[in-house]
Amino acid sequence: MTVLALDIGGTKFAVARVAADGTFLDRAEHPVGQSPTATLRGLVADFAGPGLTGVGIGSAGPIDAAAGTVSPINIPRWRDFPLVATVRRFVPGVPVSLAGDAQCMALGEWWRGGRTSSSLLGIVVSTGVGGGLVIDGRPWTGRTGNAGHIGHVIVDPGGEPCVCGARGCLETIASGPGMVRWALAQGWTLAAGRPDARALTAAARGGARIPLAAFHRTAAALATAILNTAAVLDVRDVVIGGGVSAAGDLLLDPLRDTITERAGMPYLRDLRISATTLDRDAGLHGAAALALLAAGEPLREPS
Repeated sequence: MTVLALDIGGTKFAVARVAADGTFLDRAEHPVGQSPTATLRGLVADFAGPGLTGVGIGSAGPIDAAAGTVSPINIPRWRDFPLVATVRRFVPGVPVSLAGDAQCMALGEWWRGGRTSSSLLGIVVSTGVGGGLVIDGRPWTGRTGNAGHIGHVIVDPGGEPCVCGARGCLETIASGPGMVRWALAQGWTLAAGRPDARALTAAARGGARIPLAAFHRTAAALATAILNTAAVLDVRDVVIGGGVSAAGDLLLDPLRDTITERAGMPYLRDLRISATTLDRDAGLHGAAALALLAAGEPLREPS
């Protein structure tokens, strides 16, 4: 059995042909370009072939899984774009499944990332903050397909407005741009170069006070959202991915410390917080798992 996995991001599309055991047979990625639909068509055409039994798609959102549409914030041309129907036209007769990109990251980490528990919360901390859930060994996507979108848990009711229309969402604090914006407002300056998340991380590694404070502020906000989610859903494993997670212990150490300090109930005290082990491929593995599950294929243990 072979499936096609697609990872639709705001700046790049990735695709892989994947065997039933999760092995990548081929893999490629391409910038979105001026015509995202044409880019998508080209990638699918290059990788689809005889024997394909399903397609799984993880897409930046918001998504509407029931309608098969997506509206990625960073692809303005795609608003309520019929992604599932479009891909079906490229691969006639092949079933197509859709979930959010962070949901696929969580599913991929659960399946192929060496995790041992039956439930997992995956969080992508990057330009935005997304999330996904695996509960009792199955992806839990909710009514609209957006379950687990932890970036829009409100952690500061009096905080700044969010692009979603609410105020004080986790994303306003913990996203890379949110961290940089706060640091600049506190007086952080660079002698040269662009003040972005990468520069903020480098400055924090060098011991700069304000960048370090930005990471601790982000860790505190993440801890609030994680503890609230874990209290409701009783997950044990929490996996952090995305560009900001590349900061490693700069983020994970204060995050673990804050969770230890704040956790009350016994089942919240042994949360396991870790970084992604699959990096850029987690979403592709999760998209492949979507297609396999839709085909009634049990997810095999990695060999």
